[in-house]
Amino acid sequence: MLFRDLNLSQRSSAKLWPFTARFIAAEEGLARSVETKGPWVSGLYEFLRFGIKQGWACLFGGLMVALLIATKLWYPASASLERYDFLFIAAILIQGGLIVTRLETLEEAKVILLFHVVGTLMEIFKTSVGSWAYPEASLFRIGGAPLFAGFMYAAVGSYLARVWRLFDFRFTHHPPVWAAILLSVGIYVNFFTHHYTTDFRLVLFCFTALLFGRTNVYFKVWRVHRRMPLLLGFLLVSLFIWFAENIGTITGAWLYPHQLKGWSMVPFTKLGAWFLLMIISYVMIAALNRPQPFTIEKKAQPASQPEPARV
Repeated sequence: MLFRDLNLSQRSSAKLWPFTARFIAAEEGLARSVETKGPWVSGLYEFLRFGIKQGWACLFGGLMVALLIATKLWYPASASLERYDFLFIAAILIQGGLIVTRLETLEEAKVILLFHVVGTLMEIFKTSVGSWAYPEASLFRIGGAPLFAGFMYAAVGSYLARVWRLFDFRFTHHPPVWAAILLSVGIYVNFFTHHYTTDFRLVLFCFTALLFGRTNVYFKVWRVHRRMPLLLGFLLVSLFIWFAENIGTITGAWLYPHQLKGWSMVPFTKLGAWFLLMIISYVMIAALNRPQPFTIEKKAQPASQPEPARV
């Protein structure tokens, strides 16, 4: 079975790469010196550390967005290989390169494969009903969906798998995984069926709030875990996906019907769709990763001193 031995709590892929392993060792010395310079310096260092970790988690997605921009600006129109096919081959080569250089583990690659399959199935259907379109020709495609499109969903899966481990996620009041799976199945089915029957999106939002409303995620940037409502985390990630989607449509990689005669911003209402897609993505990772509860570590109490002998 593909995910039988998957364990996303293994050692960080950063520590498996010699260059970053040396960087991590040097960074530990820097961290110890920062701790002596007061709360403001420590706070700034933790903020920068947060940004670097987020950038590391976005590695695959960031490279894909960079490819979209680069091929829009510089890919020759006369090339014998279509732009979409180039993106597909480049995504595979990037994936292989990340594994060979140990910038990404095989476990993370398995997650990307799973998301690619789920995303491609949705792309095939959505392009068939006209939700959006890929206007350029390509050889590697199924129906109206070029195969590189699945990697855009895979980038979300890659991010979630990496950020979970890099920030050592812990949770309070996390719902049962089985209940979250049922919710994600309902969301995924609704992405297809709402074209033919009632759109249950508002109902799904309500169930999401009911399941995750009390859930807090604890993430470790540096020395201690910080807390955030999980629903807020879903919303923030969805917002950045919406930003990336605007970049994708600016590059012409895909277009919504209202953009066919000229580019305009992706409607902000699409944020709701990405929020629900985030739930599917998160639940897939949670089902594999088994959310761990957050517990406050108790400080060791000093050993009690024996009472002085009475004279």
